[in-house]
Amino acid sequence: MCAVKSKIDIRSLTLEQLQRHMVNMGEKAFRAKQIYSWLWQKSCVDFEAMSNLAKPLRDMLQETFTINAVTVRQEQRSSDRTIKSSFALHDDNIIEGVLIPAPDRMTACVSSQVGCSLTCKFCATGYMDRKRNLNADEIYDQVVLIAKQAQEYYGQPLTNIVYMGMGEPLLNYSNVLKSIERITAPDGLNMAAKRITVSTAGIAKMIKKLGDDQVRFNLALSLHAANDTKRNEIMPINEQNSLRALAEALKYYYAKTKNPVTYEYIVFNGVNDDLADAQELAAFCKHLPCKVNIIEYNPIAFADFENAAADKIDQFADYLRQRGVTTNVRRSRGKDIDAACGQLAIKETAMPTA
Repeated sequence: MCAVKSKIDIRSLTLEQLQRHMVNMGEKAFRAKQIYSWLWQKSCVDFEAMSNLAKPLRDMLQETFTINAVTVRQEQRSSDRTIKSSFALHDDNIIEGVLIPAPDRMTACVSSQVGCSLTCKFCATGYMDRKRNLNADEIYDQVVLIAKQAQEYYGQPLTNIVYMGMGEPLLNYSNVLKSIERITAPDGLNMAAKRITVSTAGIAKMIKKLGDDQVRFNLALSLHAANDTKRNEIMPINEQNSLRALAEALKYYYAKTKNPVTYEYIVFNGVNDDLADAQELAAFCKHLPCKVNIIEYNPIAFADFENAAADKIDQFADYLRQRGVTTNVRRSRGKDIDAACGQLAIKETAMPTA
């Protein structure tokens, strides 16, 4: 009995690889460029819709290749206009993404992994197992689907992308960079790299690799404490990537790219919200050009963290500004929905056993 030949994921191929497939199938090499345009410029996920290809070729594509399209499974719409979506993958795994509208921008927050191998104590995704990395096309699809929401609900184009959803982007390095290449390429979505921010919990050697690769997108570090003892407690990854190691890696990255870094700092009540914490953060900011985003916390049921009071957050931010640190306060969005990273996906998947 003959084994059934598995189909090739067509979006895993480079243009050159697709050209070789076309020639091997008896087609002209230029057909690959037409198909590539359908896949990456027009975001087509149905071979039958590729209308400038002859029907026999469309049938052959259907028989040989597959498009592992991501689909919207559930939407939650907040009173503040935030839209959180769970997305279904071809293998039935669930991820999530968010559309964050603001007066001057429309931002897509996308995931890079199914679950997460890091165990940040305040993050819902940190309580999930990491099942697998996302492929570049699965990250790309999230951007396309969220962009459609921006147009459908608000009549505005997507302006920014942040890799701040489920997973640690730098532990899925090649797929994250390939997705950004397709999103920014003239024969892709043609978005500006400066409109994209990749956020990391802090993998020092991979931050240096970003420098070596001279990336053009923005880098953000989820810092949340500028004190190793505190950061070890809330972000165990700090035990292998100390603040000293991160500072060294960030200085290397800046020397290579000349890109300032953003530090993300959630102010937790009674954990990292006093004057000494602000002093330590101000000192850490002296390593290289940077800005700080103070972020309000979206509490989750299974973590014992609370958001600091609004006046304490403002005092914290004012202290940094008085010391010359560019500081923004990002108020919590989507409080009336499952806004915290991983919350919606956790509802739709089984939680790991203790």
